Amino acid sequence: VQLQASGGGLVQAGDSLTLSCEASGRTFSSYGMGWFRQAPGKDRVFVAGITWNGDRTYYTDSVKGRFTISRDNAKNTVHLQMNSLKLEDTALYYCAARWGTVTPETIFPANYNAWGQGTQVTVSS
Repeated sequence: VQLQASGGGLVQAGDSLTLSCEASGRTFSSYGMGWFRQAPGKDRVFVAGITWNGDRTYYTDSVKGRFTISRDNAKNTVHLQMNSLKLEDTALYYCAARWGTVTPETIFPANYNAWGQGTQVTVSS
Protein backbone atom coordinates (compact mmCIF):
# COMPACT_ATOMS: atom_id res chain seq x y z
CA VAL A 1 0.00 0.00 0.00
CA GLN A 2 1.18 3.51 -0.77
CA LEU A 3 0.10 6.45 1.36
CA GLN A 4 -0.31 10.15 0.61
CA ALA A 5 -0.91 12.51 3.51
CA SER A 6 -2.34 15.99 3.19
CA GLY A 7 -4.11 18.71 5.10
CA GLY A 8 -1.36 20.21 7.19
CA GLY A 9 -0.94 23.93 7.61
CA LEU A 10 -0.31 26.89 9.85
CA VAL A 11 -3.03 27.52 12.42
CA GLN A 12 -3.46 29.36 15.67
CA ALA A 13 -3.75 27.75 19.06
CA GLY A 14 -7.31 26.63 19.64
CA ASP A 15 -8.05 26.11 15.95
CA SER A 16 -9.00 22.88 14.25
CA LEU A 17 -7.43 21.04 11.35
CA THR A 18 -8.18 17.79 9.58
CA LEU A 19 -5.45 15.63 8.11
CA SER A 20 -6.21 13.11 5.41
CA CYS A 21 -4.33 10.11 4.16
CA GLU A 22 -5.20 8.45 0.89
CA ALA A 23 -4.06 4.91 0.24
CA SER A 24 -3.54 3.16 -3.04
CA GLY A 25 -4.25 -0.51 -3.55
CA ARG A 26 -7.18 -2.83 -3.19
CA THR A 27 -6.29 -4.20 0.22
CA PHE A 28 -6.65 -1.03 2.28
CA SER A 29 -9.31 -2.61 4.46
CA SER A 30 -6.78 -5.24 5.52
CA TYR A 31 -4.59 -2.64 7.19
CA GLY A 32 -4.76 -1.07 10.56
CA MET A 33 -3.88 2.59 10.28
CA GLY A 34 -2.07 5.04 12.47
CA TRP A 35 -0.97 8.63 12.70
CA PHE A 36 2.43 9.53 14.10
CA ARG A 37 4.14 12.85 14.54
CA GLN A 38 7.69 14.04 14.79
CA ALA A 39 8.76 17.37 16.20
CA PRO A 40 12.19 18.80 15.33
CA GLY A 41 14.93 16.98 17.17
CA LYS A 42 12.56 14.41 18.63
CA ASP A 43 11.57 10.86 17.89
CA ARG A 44 8.56 9.93 15.82
CA VAL A 45 5.73 9.12 18.23
CA PHE A 46 2.32 7.55 18.05
CA VAL A 47 -0.70 9.84 17.97
CA ALA A 48 -3.69 7.68 17.04
CA GLY A 49 -4.59 4.32 15.58
CA ILE A 50 -7.66 2.65 14.13
CA THR A 51 -8.46 -0.97 13.39
CA TRP A 52 -9.12 -2.23 9.89
CA ASN A 53 -12.90 -1.80 10.21
CA GLY A 54 -12.85 1.23 12.46
CA ASP A 55 -14.42 -0.49 15.44
CA ARG A 56 -11.61 0.49 17.78
CA THR A 57 -9.48 3.57 18.07
CA TYR A 58 -6.49 4.40 20.23
CA TYR A 59 -4.90 7.69 21.20
CA THR A 60 -1.88 8.92 23.01
CA ASP A 61 -2.89 10.60 26.25
CA SER A 62 -1.97 14.12 25.16
CA VAL A 63 -4.54 14.15 22.34
CA LYS A 64 -7.42 12.25 23.92
CA GLY A 65 -10.60 14.28 23.74
CA ARG A 66 -9.14 16.61 21.12
CA PHE A 67 -8.21 14.37 18.17
CA THR A 68 -10.38 11.86 16.36
CA ILE A 69 -9.17 9.26 13.89
CA SER A 70 -11.58 7.81 11.37
CA ARG A 71 -11.46 5.87 8.13
CA ASP A 72 -13.53 5.28 5.03
CA ASN A 73 -12.61 1.96 3.45
CA ALA A 74 -14.77 2.64 0.41
CA LYS A 75 -12.60 5.68 -0.35
CA ASN A 76 -9.29 4.25 0.93
CA THR A 77 -8.85 7.17 3.28
CA VAL A 78 -8.09 7.79 6.91
CA HIS A 79 -8.54 11.12 8.64
CA LEU A 80 -7.30 12.80 11.77
CA GLN A 81 -9.59 15.52 13.04
CA MET A 82 -7.63 17.78 15.37
CA ASN A 83 -9.45 20.23 17.60
CA SER A 84 -8.25 22.68 20.23
CA LEU A 85 -4.76 22.61 18.80
CA LYS A 86 -1.89 23.51 21.10
CA LEU A 87 1.60 24.80 20.46
CA GLU A 88 2.98 21.39 21.40
CA ASP A 89 1.02 19.76 18.58
CA THR A 90 3.42 21.35 16.11
CA ALA A 91 5.12 18.55 14.21
CA LEU A 92 5.42 16.70 10.96
CA TYR A 93 2.51 14.26 10.87
CA TYR A 94 2.75 10.88 9.18
CA CYS A 95 0.10 8.35 8.36
CA ALA A 96 1.14 4.72 8.55
CA ALA A 97 -0.31 1.35 7.65
CA ARG A 98 0.06 -1.93 9.46
CA TRP A 99 -0.89 -5.25 7.90
CA GLY A 100 -3.47 -6.69 10.25
CA THR A 101 -4.89 -5.03 13.29
CA VAL A 102 -3.74 -2.28 15.60
CA THR A 103 -3.84 -2.65 19.37
CA PRO A 104 -2.77 -0.60 22.36
CA GLU A 105 0.65 -2.24 21.92
CA THR A 106 1.18 -1.27 18.26
CA ILE A 107 2.35 2.22 19.04
CA PHE A 108 5.89 2.03 17.73
CA PRO A 109 7.02 3.01 14.24
CA ALA A 110 8.49 -0.46 13.76
CA ASN A 111 4.98 -1.92 14.06
CA TYR A 112 3.95 -0.29 10.76
CA ASN A 113 4.81 -1.44 7.27
CA ALA A 114 4.15 1.59 5.09
CA TRP A 115 4.41 5.34 5.56
CA GLY A 116 3.18 8.47 3.91
CA GLN A 117 5.47 11.40 3.22
CA GLY A 118 4.38 13.56 6.13
CA THR A 119 2.41 16.78 6.33
CA GLN A 120 3.49 19.71 8.46
CA VAL A 121 1.26 21.08 11.20
CA THR A 122 2.38 24.32 12.80
CA VAL A 123 0.43 25.84 15.66
CA SER A 124 1.17 29.45 16.55
CA SER A 125 0.15 31.52 19.55
